[in-house]
Amino acid sequence: MPRQPQNLPPYRRYANEIIERIRSGELRPGDPVPSTRDMVRDKGFGMATASRVLGVLRDEGWIDTVPGHGSLVRERDSLTQGADRLSMLRRGGDGFAENETVEILPGRAEPASQEIADALGIEAGTEVAMRRRRYSDAAGVSAVSSTWISAELAAELPEYTSAEPLPKMTFGLIEDRTGRRVVKRRDTISVRPAPEDIAADLGVEPGREVLVLANRYWDQHGEPTEYAVDYHAPGRELVKEVDLG
Repeated sequence: MPRQPQNLPPYRRYANEIIERIRSGELRPGDPVPSTRDMVRDKGFGMATASRVLGVLRDEGWIDTVPGHGSLVRERDSLTQGADRLSMLRRGGDGFAENETVEILPGRAEPASQEIADALGIEAGTEVAMRRRRYSDAAGVSAVSSTWISAELAAELPEYTSAEPLPKMTFGLIEDRTGRRVVKRRDTISVRPAPEDIAADLGVEPGREVLVLANRYWDQHGEPTEYAVDYHAPGRELVKEVDLG
């Protein structure tokens, strides 16, 4: 287990130990975690301290407390953003979360909407290339993600419009082919009605309001490289943890 700061209170230290057991796979979704009675007996905690351990685990989305069954490890259904995938790639991973798969959906050339045009620094109506993916995990379809790049950039990336996964995703393909490295991004989180084509791929009714994450990316020269919009399935959570130390 990673070394913990010595000044953490006992309930937080033990909660971290349980979280690490979940992360490592020792505890799997549906497995019980120690009950308050277990902690009082085995750790010497008072009931208040033991209850705080379970409170932390529930609050951070690691467990659900089910009447008659106790506290069980939760099936994780938090979101994976495009920006997270970039970090995964740069750490040597494949850009996917655990148990996550991707299906490449039909892409197309299309005129840029005002939103896409503003993000790519072009005029509305200019032709752009769109690539679309559907991500799934153990809980089902998690997101439908669309990425747009300029027609000029697409001409240098013939693989972009193929129906095959890109080994390093769009980020890596652009960098390998053009030398343009993503160095800045802007994330916008909103709730929007799912358009008809997105709703069909996401498995919801058209117009259903869902969580949407839009990511804008710029290269080392300050020029836009791509614009991505992810529509996430209902019931998903966006979880971010930041160390303020």
